[in-house]
Amino acid sequence: MLIIGERINTSRKAMAPAVAARDADFIRAEAKAQVEAGATLIDVNCGTFMAEEPELLAWLVETVQGAVEVPVCLDSPNPAALENALPRHKGRAMINSITAEKERWEKVLPLVLTYNTRVIALTMDDRGMPETAEERLKVAARLVENLVREGVKEDDIFIDPLVRPVSTGNQYAMVVYETIRRVREEFPRVHTVCGLSNVSFGLPARKLINQAFLVQTMAAGLDAVILDPLDKRLMSLLYAGELLLGRDEYAAGYLSAFREGKLEA
Repeated sequence: MLIIGERINTSRKAMAPAVAARDADFIRAEAKAQVEAGATLIDVNCGTFMAEEPELLAWLVETVQGAVEVPVCLDSPNPAALENALPRHKGRAMINSITAEKERWEKVLPLVLTYNTRVIALTMDDRGMPETAEERLKVAARLVENLVREGVKEDDIFIDPLVRPVSTGNQYAMVVYETIRRVREEFPRVHTVCGLSNVSFGLPARKLINQAFLVQTMAAGLDAVILDPLDKRLMSLLYAGELLLGRDEYAAGYLSAFREGKLEA
């Protein structure tokens, strides 16, 4: 399971002032804590600083990679910010994200190709976010086919089925499960990814919903996830889920997590 740590995001109350103050020690500590908890990539997002985003995204990439030896997921719809940050990245980055929207596609695709990045592709186009799994699958199919035609390897594509809050529609979690299943069936070499926390927006006890949602998306075929790796119960369910889904040979990952004190029963 590819685990993308979500905590370095200026939409978080604690993160915005740290980024504004260029508090490198704070950012490095967040990156290290996430990797120690199991993150295999670190997502960085400073989109709330619109005017300064190109400069700040590059600074975040350098700061994070000065502290941990994992790739960074550049979380921005702003091509100028991506273009400024990508040359600072060591190794292969991930771009979060591209869509089937004409303008975004035309501006982000050249960066994916130039820097040979992995890419998260959101199932939306110029008509917006589709309501049904069938419509999202059609967008996903166009994205995969077009990316592959441009030279992107299937293994480098991560389809995001788009998570909407279940508080705004009780069908939205089910749409995600069905989209994941269909993408995995149609494109077995392509990955699926989602951010968990949107599903619980507006509801109490959000961690409980996120935890249940993780298990159910994994059962549907999810193989990459954007989450808070410092949520020990959430990570415990991830390790247990990997084991039960046959992705953890001889329970090696689960046992290792147990020995390292990462599990919460």
